[in-house]
Amino acid sequence: MPSAVAAFFDLDHTVLSASSTSLWAHYQRRKGRLSRWQMARLAWWTVRYKLAMIDMAAVVRLFVADMAGQSEAELIAQCDAWFNEMVAPRIAPRARERIAEHRAQGHTVALLTAASPYVTAPVAANLGLGDSYICTRMEVDGGRFTGRTVEPICYGPGKVHWARIYAEERGLDLSASYFYTDSYTDLAMLQAVAHPVAVNPDARLRRTAQRRGWPIERFY
Repeated sequence: MPSAVAAFFDLDHTVLSASSTSLWAHYQRRKGRLSRWQMARLAWWTVRYKLAMIDMAAVVRLFVADMAGQSEAELIAQCDAWFNEMVAPRIAPRARERIAEHRAQGHTVALLTAASPYVTAPVAANLGLGDSYICTRMEVDGGRFTGRTVEPICYGPGKVHWARIYAEERGLDLSASYFYTDSYTDLAMLQAVAHPVAVNPDARLRRTAQRRGWPIERFY
């Protein structure tokens, strides 16, 4: 009997045609909730990441630490409004099609992203995936953020860690599954599945996919 398999989809520049972090920052700035200094700091973290001076996990921890004391309920409400205004129009039509194709084949489909659940949950709901998503979680105590993440962050090898737990809990064969992503930083997860797919790939992932004979697709 064939093994039950999953199809995992990255979020930014894969299911979405943009960076959710960038969209969120611009939305918050427009609403007056993000100061110029905070925007500059976020931009500086991004520059350091692009220059390989800091890794994404460190950027996520800095960002989450900055949220200590904030209300989870307020963030959920803000994210719902933000999703409708800025994120829903950025869901790539081809991503919707590929997700529908996998579901038609009986595959379990899940989003797999370094983003938070407050970003990921509305996207999953819009795609008809319910709570089928794996992401970076933030600690909450008494309805407020502690400023700490649940480790490991769902990034790089952390994606493999959480995807493996997700698969084991649902009786899925991770090694026979699919993974769609744009980023070379997801190499560990791409190597963990039977069907790695490079979507709108960055330069390093494109070279790797071409060298290894992995499919390359464009979702937008």
